[in-house]
Formats: sequence, structure tokens, C-alpha cells
Amino acid sequence: MLRVAVVGSGPSGVYTAQSLTQLDPDVVVDVLDRLPCPYGLVRYGVAPDHEKIKSLQNTLRTVLEHERVRFLGGVQVGPGGVPTARLRELYHAVVYCVGAATDRHLGIPGEDLPGSWSATQFVSWYSAHPDAADDGFLRGARSAVVIGVGNVAVDVARMLARGAHELSPTDMPQAALGALAASQVTDIYMVGRRGPSQARFTTKELRELSGLPGAEVVVDPDELALDPACADPSALPAAQRRNVEVLRGWSQVPPLDAPRRIRLRFFLRPVELLAHDGRVGAVRFERTAPDGHGGVTGTGAFEDVEAQLVLRSVGYRGVPLEGLPFDPADGTVPHLAGRVLREGVVVPGEYVAGWIKRGPTGVIGTNRPDAKETVTSLLEDADVLVRKDVPDDPVAALSVAGVDPVTWAGWQAIERAEAALGASLGRGVVKLADWDSLLAAARAT
Repeated sequence: MLRVAVVGSGPSGVYTAQSLTQLDPDVVVDVLDRLPCPYGLVRYGVAPDHEKIKSLQNTLRTVLEHERVRFLGGVQVGPGGVPTARLRELYHAVVYCVGAATDRHLGIPGEDLPGSWSATQFVSWYSAHPDAADDGFLRGARSAVVIGVGNVAVDVARMLARGAHELSPTDMPQAALGALAASQVTDIYMVGRRGPSQARFTTKELRELSGLPGAEVVVDPDELALDPACADPSALPAAQRRNVEVLRGWSQVPPLDAPRRIRLRFFLRPVELLAHDGRVGAVRFERTAPDGHGGVTGTGAFEDVEAQLVLRSVGYRGVPLEGLPFDPADGTVPHLAGRVLREGVVVPGEYVAGWIKRGPTGVIGTNRPDAKETVTSLLEDADVLVRKDVPDDPVAALSVAGVDPVTWAGWQAIERAEAALGASLGRGVVKLADWDSLLAAARAT
């Protein structure tokens, strides 16, 4: 019997467990996660109002309830927890599916001013991630600038523009719902350094900005005109063409004077965050222009946009995991078809899948073939791996070391507690937003 540990219970980790059980009838899998809750970014990264995408949890649940799969939450791997070397002693193979845990930085003056946050910090707060803190994101803010034009940028802009009535049916934590309901933000800028034909958002996400009660979308036709592809988008790939067509349509709509405005801006590169009273007061942008090679160049013209809240959404980056090799250039673990490489040599028994393997690219579904590739490599090595002696039950060995995992029954207890909390507030399910509440609920089994 082949015993495999999968570190991370997001889509890449769960798809890895699924492929293992489907392709080998004798494998047993423990899915470990630092958090007491499964599903990774499906729980803590998908916007609360995206119920269809969040319903993917039902598919992931089926895998984690498989008779040969076991969920072990609250297990830290690395510093302060179970060393990677110890994990290798307890299992025939370990697959690391730890994602990309940090954000890219702008690298400009003023980036660390109070009021400047990564979009991930904001998402974690309204998604009830237990590591997130209520840092008063919206306190005193009238104008917000979201730097970036990808789907995460669209999500946070939409959350800022939505009203409490629309968000109340979601599982958003009560504190975040209350703060967004009391928000005084009226102007939301989403800004990209390149043109609309190069924006990274999907058309479906983009269209969701239209039709929000009490909000209007504003697009400057003069900025669209700066992009040569906007004049005749017929030659663009289908996804970019649809984006341009949506933006052109919005640019032709007269202003509605709605209470909130989402302003999409292009060809503006942030060069400095300007302080006012010790915190962010504005963002200075340099106007850019197409360079003829798919990039942009600065023009030397600058524009200051007022903002008491700045959310940076310019991508994710993997971080090193103690005991594993790491390529700082692209933020990934060196590998060959998922097999970890140490100084260019394959190490049987150590594998990677997901963003830590390929970088932060693709959509949720991309993790399925990615995981299958890694599992194929692992199973090709199985005859060698299974020769190693490992404990019959790694959990017993972990318990001796003081690790007390949250089991699947513990996760189900958290689900019941969140349903009860929502009922007490006159809402549906409402997420528990802190470690103490989650762990107390998990232990009440």
C-alpha cells in the first residue's frame, strides 16, 4: 500500500488526491493543510458573490470524503510545525501543493504607506481568512484606486461598489459586511499601465461591473483611442475582442450620476504613492504609450489621482518552503514533470503540483491536468517508493510530536457552527473569521 501526503487542500491538492485514487486502487492519501478548513482559494479567494464558482467546493468535497482520502487540517508543515524531512519519513511520497503565498510589489516610493494594501489582504479580510485582520481598510476612504486589470482587480472593485443588501445573502463575515455597508467610497478607479486590448480580466468578470445597483461604469473614450487595437478589434483574439467591445460600449454611455462610480483607466503607470496626513492621499501615475512591440513606454506626462485606499493587484509569487529547493527567479520549486529536482537531480518521493510547480498561471481547472502529470510521475516511481518502511498510521506519529489535526468531522463541525451563526444573524451561512472560533468549533465534535 502506497502512502502519500498531499500538502495543501486547495484545488491542486484535491485534484492530486483525486488522480491518485483514480489511477491506483492501492494508494491512500492524507491531505494536510495549515488551516482547519479545506478548499484553499475556493474558500478564501473566490468572491463571496460568485456562488457558481464557490459551488466547486461540492466537487472537492467528494474527493476529500473518499474512503482512501483523509483530511488533516491545522497541520503546519515547515518552520514551527512538521519539518519536511520528518514528513518524508512518515510517507512513501509527499506532494507539495502550497500555491503562491505572497504578492508581487510595485517597487515604488510610498508603497508601504498606511492605506496601501495588496488586493490579497483585502480579499482575505472579506473572505474571513483567519490570518486576516480588520485593519480599517475603508476607514475615512472616499476614493479607492485598484492597481491592476485582472480578475482579482475586478473582484475587489465590485466588492467596493456593491451594497449591503446584495452582499448580505453571501457567506461574508459579519464584520466585513458591516464595514462595506458603512463605506463612504464613491469613486473606484481600476488602472492598468497598458491598453484595454491587453487587459487580463475575462469578459464575464468584466461585464459583472455593469448593472450593479447604485453604481455606474465610466470609461474614457480618449483612453480607448490610445490603443490602436480598439479602433478595429476584429484582428484580436476572441477574448480580447470581447473585452474591447464591452469597454467601447460603456464609453458611449452618458454619465448617470450614480452614488458610486467605477472608473476604468488605461495607459497609466504608477510611479509613487503620495502621502497626506501620514497615509495615502493620492497615486501619481505616468501616462504611457504603446511602444509597438506589445509593451509601453513612459511619456513624461503625469497625473495624480486622489485615493485614501490603494489596493495593489499585480500578481502573486511563491515563497520558499523550508527543506525544499526554490528558484527565486520565478518563485517555483525546480521540477521535472512534477518530480522535485535538487541541484538538477530528481529526488524520488518529493513532488510538486499547482502554482508552486508552474507559477501563478491559469484558472482553477488548469490544476486538474497539472496534478495528473505530477501523479503520473509519482506512480511511475511507486515500485521504488513503496520499498521504504513507513508507519501504519502517520497521524499517531504526528500526535506524539504534539500535532492534533482537525479531522473531516472537525471540519463538518465548523460548517454546522457557521450555519448556526448565519441563522442567528438572519442570514445564510456566515463564515467564522478567526482562529479561536474555528478551532473551538472544530473541537466541539
